[in-house]
Amino acid sequence: MTVPHAEALSPAGRLLLDRRRFLANSTTVLGSIALTSLLDRDRLLAASYPGPVIDPAKPYASRQPHFPAKAKNVVVIFCAGAVSQLETWDYKPELIKWDDKPLPGGPSVTFQGPAGNLARPQYEFRQRGRTGKWVSDMIPHLAELTDDFAFVHSLTSKSNTHGPAENFLSTGFVLDGFPSLGSWATYALGSESQDLPSYVAIPDPRGVPQNGSNNWGPGFLPAAFQGTTMSSKDPVRHLSAPGVPGKQDEAARSLLQKMNARHLEANPGDSKLAARIASYELAARMQLSVPEINDLSTEPAHLLKLYGADDTQNPEKAAFAKNCILARRLIEKGVRFVQLFNGAYASGGKLNWDGHSALKEQYDVHAQILDQPAAALISDLKQRGLLDDTLVVWCTEFGRMPFFQKGAKGRDHNPDGFTCWMTGAGVKPGVSHGETDPLGQKAVKDIHPLYDFNATILHLLGMDHERLTFEHNGFERRLTNVEGHVIREILS
Repeated sequence: MTVPHAEALSPAGRLLLDRRRFLANSTTVLGSIALTSLLDRDRLLAASYPGPVIDPAKPYASRQPHFPAKAKNVVVIFCAGAVSQLETWDYKPELIKWDDKPLPGGPSVTFQGPAGNLARPQYEFRQRGRTGKWVSDMIPHLAELTDDFAFVHSLTSKSNTHGPAENFLSTGFVLDGFPSLGSWATYALGSESQDLPSYVAIPDPRGVPQNGSNNWGPGFLPAAFQGTTMSSKDPVRHLSAPGVPGKQDEAARSLLQKMNARHLEANPGDSKLAARIASYELAARMQLSVPEINDLSTEPAHLLKLYGADDTQNPEKAAFAKNCILARRLIEKGVRFVQLFNGAYASGGKLNWDGHSALKEQYDVHAQILDQPAAALISDLKQRGLLDDTLVVWCTEFGRMPFFQKGAKGRDHNPDGFTCWMTGAGVKPGVSHGETDPLGQKAVKDIHPLYDFNATILHLLGMDHERLTFEHNGFERRLTNVEGHVIREILS
């Protein structure tokens, strides 16, 4: 067959004019198309997924998840300072046998200095509930609830330093500037409440954690999705105009709302203006909602007692208990994500769980503050039926070594194997997943970086962690970076 001007074609073009070669090449192309389709179906191709569609004028509006969610709300109990898994959830009888002996082949120096001998758990362990789970006497109230928990004993972190490790747990990156888990969740889903922030961070009564607002910051996401800090002790500041009578303030806000609406009509398509007005209007609504939700005087005496909020002998415990009650009230009002901190900044272990030198002495204090209030929060949510669609997460940034530091009675940092747990909506109760070695130093079975833990939380909220993205500086960023797998073994 002669084709006019065939000489003007490229060599590849001329090859296509050969019938046999054309058919052979067509078969290859069709096969490639089919392969591409299969790879895309099985999520094996790199892909770009659009983020949620957000109306700038209504950034907190409720949005649909990727798939039906098991959980509508999340409460994260974040124990800052790195709680020792060996004194709480990860029972190691071998460590008792090896007490005060050197670790064979162990490191001579760890994060904060020379390593000493192996040290047995500083609290007795006993079996609890129907599952017979071994849990420490340090936390007797939480121990009674372990039949409801799903433990992951084989978590790992990318840092052994508190600040970067807090970042990694909260944002998926050790560096500053990335969005927190709560910001990702509220960016994706908005809020069920239009009178309160979609995301609330409740600092410990003793202070903020080591990395402060990075733990609840929006990073490069729109600022509307950062966590709003409040506590039972310190409600949101500057909510009301000082010295302005209520009716006058209300009239002024009504006039301002009308003026904002006219200004927005005159500037259609100005998303920044719409977002700013939405923020101001939420603040105005919070003037009424926040004082009400912070007023714990309406709580009955028996409930205050359940949480330990009436403990006059331990004011720090009472203050944390009130924060736990506040967390429950926020969930009741439809707040999507509540981050509840237990432990403050680095202080030689006096204000958080950083037990380097006097672990037992310090943990006696911290456990009293944490145990009863946190257990009461879970029990209260369950009794009210709120645990059916609320996920409760207990976490810490890394674990502790099985040996004491030389010349001290405390344990050094350990990012290679530690424990966190979940309970509530979508979680299989009474499960212990993953293992550390017999002495509790390293994860050895079903190892999960914290990416997996965060991916699982998003999954329970109905979100595919690989599809929840935001373009920033030319990259499709996500909470789990380019990693992460859902821990399906702990899901119901």
